[in-house]
Amino acid sequence: MNDTIPRELTRAERAAIRKLVVSMCANYDNQYGCLPLDCDCYMLNKWWTGSYCKYFRNAVLPLNPVLEKALVDNKAVKTRSCAVCAKPFHAASNNAKYCGNCAKYVHRRQKAKYARIKRSEVEK
Repeated sequence: MNDTIPRELTRAERAAIRKLVVSMCANYDNQYGCLPLDCDCYMLNKWWTGSYCKYFRNAVLPLNPVLEKALVDNKAVKTRSCAVCAKPFHAASNNAKYCGNCAKYVHRRQKAKYARIKRSEVEK
């Protein structure tokens, strides 16, 4: 995918790949393995980033956008749960607590609260 140095897949990435292959790959069969290659599916025993099965990369991997981003960027992506809606999101920084939509909502509420406090101080 990228021409960068391969890295070792994390345990979670390997589990996600295995889950996608077993449940969603049309070329995989429990008894025969990879049907077009007529051998075991090499995606199940993958330990490093680098080359991927063409069908897996084009048809199956987009079903898991978090894994796809991690493999395309060749970086282990850390996802966090949003403090408001609890949906997983990609944290842009170490301090990120909210997903994009919730961050806008929380910021708007914080600004309104700050404005109320300032107005009450001015009135006193």
